[in-house]
Amino acid sequence: MSTNYNLATIGALIGDPSRALMLSALQDGCAWTAGELASAAGVSNSTASEHLAKLVDGNLLTVCKQGRHRYYNLASPQVADALEALSLIPSDRPRRKPSSPVPKPMREARCCYDHLAGRVAIGLADALSAQGYLDLAENNFSLRPEGEIFLSGLGLDIGAMRTKKRHFARACLDWSERRYHIAGSLGAGLLTLFLDRHWARRSQTDRRLITITPAGFQELESHLHLSRYMPEETIAK
Repeated sequence: MSTNYNLATIGALIGDPSRALMLSALQDGCAWTAGELASAAGVSNSTASEHLAKLVDGNLLTVCKQGRHRYYNLASPQVADALEALSLIPSDRPRRKPSSPVPKPMREARCCYDHLAGRVAIGLADALSAQGYLDLAENNFSLRPEGEIFLSGLGLDIGAMRTKKRHFARACLDWSERRYHIAGSLGAGLLTLFLDRHWARRSQTDRRLITITPAGFQELESHLHLSRYMPEETIAK
């Protein structure tokens, strides 16, 4: 009976057209605000908030508050898998996805306080994870022993970073990409390393903007095959 009840409850949550469109938009693995999901579903912000509250209560979504914004994401890989399976059923209605208003240079690479953000930062986290150096669990990164050896070989003092009075490898939700990049003392150390090695440089017109140099991409490609985890237009020629 409990299984049947659970199926009925989940089915009712997913079955609403507006909530289904919101869930569909979130299948890209990114996090979105209530306003952006309201746009995706074609409903008002107040109506979207009501729907999102039900989805959070139903354990289909999680909500993360960062700064002035609240970001929503699928609650687990199991939810994503279930939605993906349902998406295989043919439909003539196309999936709508919110668009990001962030300017392209700001999306590519920028400073987020003292660490790297943007597409390059997301690609870096993905590459380190794919190599088995980094894990993401419960919205925090953890560095594996193999990762500590690798990053130490690049010149980072991991031991000193762990002693600082701050998070070591906090997962910071990227406000343009809506996925997690590496913050904390590890994220700050990586950005400092990139700048010191001239793998990256700051913009002269906007100090927030970061450009990964061709030499930097060559090094990151050599060490981590970064291009596999980056949009093609981001890779320096």
